[in-house]
Amino acid sequence: MKITKILPVVFSLLLVSPVFAQQKNTFKPQKAVLNTISANIMDADAQYKYLAKQIKPEEFPKTFHPETGKMENSNSGWWCSGFYPGTLLELYGQNHDEALKTEADRIMGVLAKEQFNTHTHDLGFMMYCSFGTANKLQPKPEYKQILLNSAKSLSTRFNPTVGCIKSWDSKKSDFLVIIDNMMNLELLFWATRETGDSSFYKIAVTHANTTIKNHYRPGFSSYHVINYNAETGAVQEKKTAQGFANESAWARGQAWGLYGFTVMYRETKDKKYLDQANNIAKFLLNNPNLPADKIPYWDFNATNIPNALRDASAAAIMASALLELCRYTGKTDAQTYFKTGETIIKTLSLPTYKAKPETNGGFILQHSVGHFPAGTEIDVPLTYADYYFVEAMERYKGFAGK
Repeated sequence: MKITKILPVVFSLLLVSPVFAQQKNTFKPQKAVLNTISANIMDADAQYKYLAKQIKPEEFPKTFHPETGKMENSNSGWWCSGFYPGTLLELYGQNHDEALKTEADRIMGVLAKEQFNTHTHDLGFMMYCSFGTANKLQPKPEYKQILLNSAKSLSTRFNPTVGCIKSWDSKKSDFLVIIDNMMNLELLFWATRETGDSSFYKIAVTHANTTIKNHYRPGFSSYHVINYNAETGAVQEKKTAQGFANESAWARGQAWGLYGFTVMYRETKDKKYLDQANNIAKFLLNNPNLPADKIPYWDFNATNIPNALRDASAAAIMASALLELCRYTGKTDAQTYFKTGETIIKTLSLPTYKAKPETNGGFILQHSVGHFPAGTEIDVPLTYADYYFVEAMERYKGFAGK
């Protein structure tokens, strides 16, 4: 990779962004919700200690099947491997329970080798949610090196002709990119800040720009998968893998986009990304198929609504994204986003979604949907639902100065 140093003036320009001017919005967290969050964090601490007992030393929790009472775990190469240590660390940051930090350190020792994995686009999920969280809590040179190696590995999947990072390896004529990949760009921004090497930054921006151009429909819903020609960059297919249909709005995919473009604005201060995030948010929040409790159906166009399954993971991602986006946008939208994030936290805290202690395999939330068309991870707990739920609660507490 060619090393290009970012001029200091670039960083100084980023510091005088409109984001700070827009933080005049006053948000008033409800005391009752703050109390609920405190209880949730205590319960989650106990749950994750219980969850730690359900896995073998080299395993990562994947899901739990309530109908059979069986755990399903994975190895470190599974795209969700970073969420378990990430959640442990986020909880540790809230309650300082050393047992959580000890378990996170142990499992990150198993995960560390994935820093050299060049066969996945999910290194942001895997390594930034884990080692990135650890480095925020307690910076260490070894964490930074692992993260930098991860960013380098992720960058090898970038094709400048296509203008994207490849998501899934496939036949040579395909170059598959999924909307989920927006979530892995934060790692690249971190790498540029840490090293001054603008190559990572340029890859992230190019990928995001290509995604705006090709993934989004006029109404700001997103396709799940775009298949490009690797040699020409031409779009060959627009389709789904995990959604209901090629032209449907798969709920978690819409949430990934919302979160991803919010991060893009935070990291670049480029208004086009703020506009994109706002437009995605309005597609979601104004959608006639979004239930009043703000927990979306697994696909906004599922044909059996209102009897379609809900997806707690999509809701948790939405809540976390909205509780950041509300800091950057105009007052009216900001209040809507804040209140929606608050509503999602309140709903997910109810017994319908929040599991009882030492049930649900040790996961915090119930009722997520992984890959409905494939018949896998349907109406089960998922590690990323827990991760973004905890993150959303942290962000809500931040408005109260906690």
